[in-house]
Amino acid sequence: VEDERRRCHPGQEGPHVHSITLDPASRYAFAADLGIDKVMIYQLDSSRGKLRRGDPPWAQVRAGAGPRHFAFHPNGRYAYVINELDNTFTAFAYDPTRGSLTEIQTLSTLPGDFKETSYCADVQVYPSGKFLYGSNRGHDSIAIFSIGEDGRLTLVGHEPTQGHYPWNLAIDPTNTFLLAPNQRSDVVVVFRIDPQTGRLTSTGQKAEVPKPVCAKMIRRAS
Repeated sequence: VEDERRRCHPGQEGPHVHSITLDPASRYAFAADLGIDKVMIYQLDSSRGKLRRGDPPWAQVRAGAGPRHFAFHPNGRYAYVINELDNTFTAFAYDPTRGSLTEIQTLSTLPGDFKETSYCADVQVYPSGKFLYGSNRGHDSIAIFSIGEDGRLTLVGHEPTQGHYPWNLAIDPTNTFLLAPNQRSDVVVVFRIDPQTGRLTSTGQKAEVPKPVCAKMIRRAS
């Protein structure tokens, strides 16, 4: 089964780290490894710029999931990984003392009736901690979930990105807007975030950019 899974997904011939994220206290680093279906855990020695194997050394997701990007809840008690290959979110409870992750939920980012090919890309937690967003490349949508007090997710809906193949997402510093770069249609689309429901509404604002895959916000100096 393992060999067949890796033949089906060329990115899983071996380790394939896709992103690295620090915990809120900058004590641990988490590497989402798409190739081996694990979120690797490292202790961070910031004074020397070194990483040491954590204890536990990883958190496992299900075979063939392909973890890609990882994000913490603002309260530091929960974390979320978006799995590229099986189009899911995995929610974890986080122990900041040990740097350990305990799975509490895995659920699809796609509508139940969607049967075509799609791959997840990015995950963003709304700064209030109430909502989670993930991009679906193929379904060409942003999956919107609410986050409960226990860290569990509930589907709110899906917002079309008005383009093809959305990659990373970015929330602006005022927490008002979400930017969605659509790589295969050369456009970044701006959505307004409803802070009460988490739903997205297009502002009508778009920027034509060749093959956009990542948007980052830079705060102006006051």
